[in-house]
Amino acid sequence: MIIKEINEKSIWEDFLSGVEELRSSPPSLRSVCEEKTFLSSWNWGEFNRMMGNKIWRLGIYEDNSLVAVALIVKIQAKRGTFLFLPHGPASVKAMAGKPNIKYEILKTLLEELKEIAKEGKVSFIRAAPIWERNEENIKVFKDLGFRPAPIHIHPEVTWELDITSPEEDLLMNMRKTTRYLIRQAEKNKDIEIYQSQNLSDIEIFNKLYQEVVDRHHFVPFSLNYLKNEFSTFSPDNQISLFFGKYKGEIVASAFIIFWSKKAFYHQAALSLKYPKIPVSYLLQWRAIQEAKKRDCKVYNFWGIAPNEDPRHPWAGLTLFKMGFGGYKKEYVKTQDLPLGGGWVSSKKYWLTFIFEKLRKTKRGL
Repeated sequence: MIIKEINEKSIWEDFLSGVEELRSSPPSLRSVCEEKTFLSSWNWGEFNRMMGNKIWRLGIYEDNSLVAVALIVKIQAKRGTFLFLPHGPASVKAMAGKPNIKYEILKTLLEELKEIAKEGKVSFIRAAPIWERNEENIKVFKDLGFRPAPIHIHPEVTWELDITSPEEDLLMNMRKTTRYLIRQAEKNKDIEIYQSQNLSDIEIFNKLYQEVVDRHHFVPFSLNYLKNEFSTFSPDNQISLFFGKYKGEIVASAFIIFWSKKAFYHQAALSLKYPKIPVSYLLQWRAIQEAKKRDCKVYNFWGIAPNEDPRHPWAGLTLFKMGFGGYKKEYVKTQDLPLGGGWVSSKKYWLTFIFEKLRKTKRGL
């Protein structure tokens, strides 16, 4: 296997959409990209560049065929400097005659990352894998020296819904209460759901978002972050802002990203001013309907609680998402690979580890 930096958007996106393997791969290597989210997309790389992060887009090739891609982001934070793979690497499925292809992909990738790390005073590599959580995939990381990270940056457990069925079938497969609230909201003339493609409307979202921050006391994404995310996906018509009004007042909003036949419920905000008015239920249903119009096959509700503990901070949100029907997806937990081996490098990593572990405990996650 060899590594090449990919500088053409079409090559990157075609691989992730499944076009590349049909066009150029020999029959023995033809296989669709196994898992993917918009964090693997070309535009997410552009977003990170806009945020001031250095990025690398690496392709792993086997017999001149692309078998995996990995977006690498250099994160420079107070807690430490590290190379990060957001939901990566995105690779082909295991193939006949290639039972260890994931191990080979990650091993090849690590050799390149260690060279990159030498030039950037990086103390560790962190991967948020997009591989199914099973013993085989966990073993790949363990065998290459990784250890579970103290925190996760992106979801490790998500909730997805196959939306290829007719709308009536989707409604019938929802929790009874969810279906009832959607129908009640549709009848309520005081509720209005609309979409916006205007960058200036991010500030309206942010105002509502800050209410959620004050309520739950978490570190929010900055207004600049939200604007950059919207600006990155907007030119390709891959993002939409949804707003929900009650009696003319905006009480719910969400960012929905549409990419590679999937829709992602990524950012959201809700006012508790009218707790008995089901605006958020109708907003979610309208987003699902829009995803169907765009020929999406899957609606990804993004992160949910890892367990059914009612005390978990995400318990209520998880119940809301699961009410629309669907299934749970669990990825291999976020993994760290400390670098250097020397005392100074080791100390830097473990200081980061302790800091993040304390943060996680404080947040009750």
